[in-house]
Amino acid sequence: MSDNSMTAARFTVVAEAYPGLLSRVLEPFAKRDLTPDRVRAQREGDLLRAEVALDAMPVEMIHLVAGNLGQIVGVLKVEAMEGRRIRLVA
Repeated sequence: MSDNSMTAARFTVVAEAYPGLLSRVLEPFAKRDLTPDRVRAQREGDLLRAEVALDAMPVEMIHLVAGNLGQIVGVLKVEAMEGRRIRLVA
């Protein structure tokens, strides 16, 4: 029996900065028909930190998306947080 519960989720990815990284970070969401509510990216020297937040995401998909993000070439770290309302401040 599958769990249909939804939760807020935020994923933070730290990776080597290279062209095409952002589109690869968004791909695991797109292939699951998930549209992020917020996306933020910032270059930090040779690295890029990308945050993707969803206000409502199926709980059972969080570990799947996090696993896919960790398989992207050049990704050094993935953090997934669930269950909080996320607000990114510019």
